[in-house]
Amino acid sequence: MKQSIVHIGLVVRDYDEAIEFFTNKLNFTLLEDTYQPAQNKRWVVVSPPGSNGTTITLARPSKPGQEAFIGNQNGGRVLLSLGTDDFWRDYNELISKGIKFVREPKQETYGMVAVFADLYGNLWDLIQYNEKHPLSKRA
Repeated sequence: MKQSIVHIGLVVRDYDEAIEFFTNKLNFTLLEDTYQPAQNKRWVVVSPPGSNGTTITLARPSKPGQEAFIGNQNGGRVLLSLGTDDFWRDYNELISKGIKFVREPKQETYGMVAVFADLYGNLWDLIQYNEKHPLSKRA
């Protein structure tokens, strides 16, 4: 049996501002932006550059109460981890694009990591695993 997580949903305030952030600040690729008239919503999918793994669907709130989770989808903990094959290249590029890091780079036993906030305040790890770590080949 082979299974995988295909999409992770991220609640956003506005499709276009989220697309702008992900494509211009994080260099993600916009894979799909399709209007679904029956539901009056858009199906928006983005992915990190060079990735063929899990994607992120950007979704506006569709029910009362969902808006409150924008920027706090994981209760203030790190929500997502962005793996990289060159930590310092990506860290410096993100800094140059105005990305705010809330935890400075730190060498851990598993690799180099720093934490940044997305446009809504959700926390992300930027991480490059050590060569011997089981996840090192996934970035």
